[in-house]
Amino acid sequence: MDPHLFGRLDFAHRLPDRDPLPPGLHALGLFEKRDAMLLVPERVDPRRPTSLVVLFHGGGGSAEKILPMLAEHAQARGFLLLVPQSLFPTWDIVIAGNGPDRQRLDAALAEVAARFLLDPERLVFAGHSDGGSYTLSLGLTNGQFVTHLIVSSAGFMSVQMQAGAPRVFLSHGTKDEQIPIDRSGRAHSAKLREAGYDVTYVEYDGPHAWQKPVVAQAVAMFFGEDVRGAEA
Repeated sequence: MDPHLFGRLDFAHRLPDRDPLPPGLHALGLFEKRDAMLLVPERVDPRRPTSLVVLFHGGGGSAEKILPMLAEHAQARGFLLLVPQSLFPTWDIVIAGNGPDRQRLDAALAEVAARFLLDPERLVFAGHSDGGSYTLSLGLTNGQFVTHLIVSSAGFMSVQMQAGAPRVFLSHGTKDEQIPIDRSGRAHSAKLREAGYDVTYVEYDGPHAWQKPVVAQAVAMFFGEDVRGAEA
């Protein structure tokens, strides 16, 4: 069976062979519609290994809508922020299975790796809602290079092929009106721990929306800072 059908990506770390992009927000120029975006902070030195976060939008979303979730942290911490966009209103895995979005993600990752030296110790998948489900599904499938997952209000995870052992920061609102917490955040955290993953699980008093303080805790985990006090 073709592993691509299960969401396996072809990405591998490499030495850059193209000029880096200057600081700012860039469309990568890979696709005519819903192109991938890359935020390059002022602090990035393309000659040194740089952390990369890949941020996935929710259903009906876009790069523009989800960027505020992590843009300030990228500027403050100095990590690259790649924001792909689904070809259709949401990610293909939600609709029918892995297909064009997986291919587009691979192309975007290859483009960034051709321009910047990426740190293999810090390559993160992150997302909210459908983007959180996509993060869980592809992140656990591609743990051979994904080191951390930042998951907000995910509805499901579809994993038929596991690799590696990414650290997982999982959060969910107790008043989520779209995806009830009992069948999502609580169930997911229990299954992941049972499978042996290092999981930080945070519940917050709020609706189906990412929360700034919780995102800050997730970024702290990504950088190896203590977030145990936030764990449920």
